[in-house]
Amino acid sequence: MLKQRHSGILLHPTSLPGGQHTGSLGQEARDFVDFLVSSSQSVWQILPLNPTGYGNCPYSCFSAFAGNPLLINLADLAQTGDLMPGDLPPPTPASPHCDFSAALISQMPLLRKARHNFVVQQDAERHQRFADFCRAQAHWLDDYCLFEAIRAEQQFLGWQEWPEPLRRRDPAALAQCRSELADEISWHQYLQFVFYQQWFSLREYARRRGILMFGDLPIFVAENSADVWAHAPLFHLDEHQQSTLVAGVPPDYFSATGQRWGNPLYRWDQLKEQNYLWWLQRFDWNFTLFDLLRVDHFRGFVASWAIPAHDQTAVNGHWMDTSGRELFDLLTERYINPPIIAEDLGIITPDVEQLRDDFSFPGMKILQFAFDSGADNPYLPHNHRRNSVVYTGTHDNTTTRGWWNQLDDRVKSRVKEYLGRPTPEIPWAMVETALASVARLAIIPLQDILGLGEETRMNTPGTANGNWSWRFAKNALDESLCGRLRTATHLYGRDLCIRT
Repeated sequence: MLKQRHSGILLHPTSLPGGQHTGSLGQEARDFVDFLVSSSQSVWQILPLNPTGYGNCPYSCFSAFAGNPLLINLADLAQTGDLMPGDLPPPTPASPHCDFSAALISQMPLLRKARHNFVVQQDAERHQRFADFCRAQAHWLDDYCLFEAIRAEQQFLGWQEWPEPLRRRDPAALAQCRSELADEISWHQYLQFVFYQQWFSLREYARRRGILMFGDLPIFVAENSADVWAHAPLFHLDEHQQSTLVAGVPPDYFSATGQRWGNPLYRWDQLKEQNYLWWLQRFDWNFTLFDLLRVDHFRGFVASWAIPAHDQTAVNGHWMDTSGRELFDLLTERYINPPIIAEDLGIITPDVEQLRDDFSFPGMKILQFAFDSGADNPYLPHNHRRNSVVYTGTHDNTTTRGWWNQLDDRVKSRVKEYLGRPTPEIPWAMVETALASVARLAIIPLQDILGLGEETRMNTPGTANGNWSWRFAKNALDESLCGRLRTATHLYGRDLCIRT
């Protein structure tokens, strides 16, 4: 799949600067595309775009298909006439952090107003596009919007705490909700319509400028999601719709009790019985949204660590085989070369590597993992493969400067000897090492381009609070930085993308 040398930047849209309480899909996103072009980059990697719940984690969302309404740009809605310029709030003061609570409080009333204005507009063409969107995406949109409407009506309780007829999706109870909550359902349809209008507009802008959009697909979904509620037979749930087996990873060097993620595990026998329709629809939609797609926890398509749901740790889990190979066989019948990047980190066994290589999916190489053992460490650049993606670090790592500051003197000496650079050149030495790798795609978190420290990391695994909120300053991407990145990209032959 990766035929040329490319490079790009990892940055979630919430981290963009701008006048709202989080970054959005508006002008600030187009400005970032322009920076990528000016610095000779050709890929923008993001995290999942789905609507987040508690903790604002993009890997635990209310839907695997829907978009996050907080990313909708209000100024762009004024361009479509859904809002008037006078409706727009004053720009928020510059802040290094997102304020998701303030975004909900300030933006949702305006989005309700925008939907009202859209309804009364005499714009037949746009109303037809809305109807076409709702019809084309009905396989996920209808359940998601009904789920959100009922969730609000039930005081935002998790769906497993709803009255039994709603939990079990009794047809009469759902029909009554569709009638009584029709206006709320329509509002959520509108939110998804404008979200994806703005996303596809941004993606087309990036395409015209020669930038590939690189998305992220979590293997698991949140228990409190429209997906589990609408497709309960596909998950390990008991007769009361409670999870019986949940996902995680076993105990290892880093954690004596492993990690208990809590996502309900799939019943792969039921997925197979439906010819993997839900998964195929999910891949179809994501391939529409993105040019490249990172599939998170790829090893879960060979086997998943199954933890009894009542356990509080991952100690008593066991490996449960899955039928990912059958799914990928079907997928490659639909797409000659599905643009999948396998997140092959963690406990990777030969059968996982075999699955990855049989389908020629590129894997991932993380430079921060390269210096804790000897010369055979697979993350050291001299052991990289061309069909792979190299990173300095990912959203789950600290920044490279933060990583460096935490190393002991022995490992620091090893890093310094291998890179052949003095200490003050960290993190830029690691950036250039990634660009120099034989891996055909190099992705650098923007924090490392900017040389920022631990305080700007996106996520600390195993913690529920204080994550996902970093934003960069509006004036951070200056011409000096742009020129330095452009020069390094040219030096290592990664600026070959043809711009249109």
